Amino acid sequence: MRRWALLVVLVALLGPACGGGGGTTTSTGGCTGKVAGGPVTVKAWFHSGQGSERTTITSQVAAFNASQNDVKVELVLLPEGNYNDQVKAAAASGGLPDILDFDGPFLYNYAWNRNLVALDSCISPALKANLLASIVKQGTYAAHFYGVGTFDSGLGLYTRKSVLAKNGIRIPSGPQDAWTADEFNQALKTLQGAGFNKPLDLKINYGQGEWYTYGFSPIIQSAGADLIDRHNYQSANGVLNSSAAVQSLTAFQSWFKQGFVNFNVDDTAFLKGQSAISWVGHWVFADYRKAFGDDLVILPLPNFGKGSKTGMGSWQWGITSKTKSVDAAWAFINYLLKDQQVLQMTGANGAVPATKSASAASTQFAPGGPENIFVQQLESSAVPRPQTPAYPTITLSFQKAINDVLNGGDVKAALDKAVKDIDTDIKDNDGYPVKT
Repeated sequence: MRRWALLVVLVALLGPACGGGGGTTTSTGGCTGKVAGGPVTVKAWFHSGQGSERTTITSQVAAFNASQNDVKVELVLLPEGNYNDQVKAAAASGGLPDILDFDGPFLYNYAWNRNLVALDSCISPALKANLLASIVKQGTYAAHFYGVGTFDSGLGLYTRKSVLAKNGIRIPSGPQDAWTADEFNQALKTLQGAGFNKPLDLKINYGQGEWYTYGFSPIIQSAGADLIDRHNYQSANGVLNSSAAVQSLTAFQSWFKQGFVNFNVDDTAFLKGQSAISWVGHWVFADYRKAFGDDLVILPLPNFGKGSKTGMGSWQWGITSKTKSVDAAWAFINYLLKDQQVLQMTGANGAVPATKSASAASTQFAPGGPENIFVQQLESSAVPRPQTPAYPTITLSFQKAINDVLNGGDVKAALDKAVKDIDTDIKDNDGYPVKT
């Protein structure tokens, strides 16, 4: 369930400022707790991704419409390949739907451009408390709640217990017990010596795109660096190009120089036993589990000095500023957040359930389940991608830096270039001021 190509499209479309000209943290209107003047018809856009998701959302809309008489949802499935072309065009022309499905990390740019309604008056305290910490973090911009997902993503190291045991490699018990960077490097050396010529699959075959940010920014964050200074989101200097970032990405680069990384052209390096460790997300679990059964184990990413970190963030629902009934739109989103509906969608796409209660009810994600580590990480060590309208530039700049690094370029120079591009964008947009 990869969405990285779509996010590349988003970066290209949104550009530095997404057509913005100042922003706000307050929306006009909100939820009153009652749908007035019903029945009310609302339109919802949904990216037309994998077939199982399309089938599920279609059935959920039909069930919601049949369950009550106040709100009718009209679902529009838009091709994933140009989904965000149509979102951008609609935002520019005033033609956005009432309810919008979007990739979570770009919420901040949408909110800054006043395309979304804040949901603070809509979501109940009980529901918000039941959401995974990562869902709340991702949905928040400038102290307001703008988006909520029914699922989140998981990232880790897939390997086989039998392979590690045979080679005397320690199996971490959880995020707090992750391999150190040195341990990880030694494990790769051991596995290479044991016959895995290229023991590490980093999914480089996904290509330069959002995968590079999602998958590899946890490396610098684990070292104590970050993509930007999050105190005020005004500069990446001294953070993205800090000594901690340089050292950790130098270690990353060394995996390529030592010949550990399988470029995995046909995306089967781990499945065919060519690589012993696959650094990837939740979307491969079903295929890997089918191949290796109970021997498969998911481990946290290495600890580069400040604790193991992990990626987070996936698709979210938001209510656009063009809607005439926030309550009607929220009624549908609230329905999708019921455990039964959350589990129906995550059963279809394999993602992590967004609510604690749904996770606990899932054999995969409940304590003791084979994917429970993803829940543990999302509650403790997951780092949201920077919550700033500058994110499209930040991610594109980091992707270019990672590409330079893995191709043998100077690490410090690559990061300095990324910092320059990010800081220029922020300056060009007057610091992306938040107006109340």
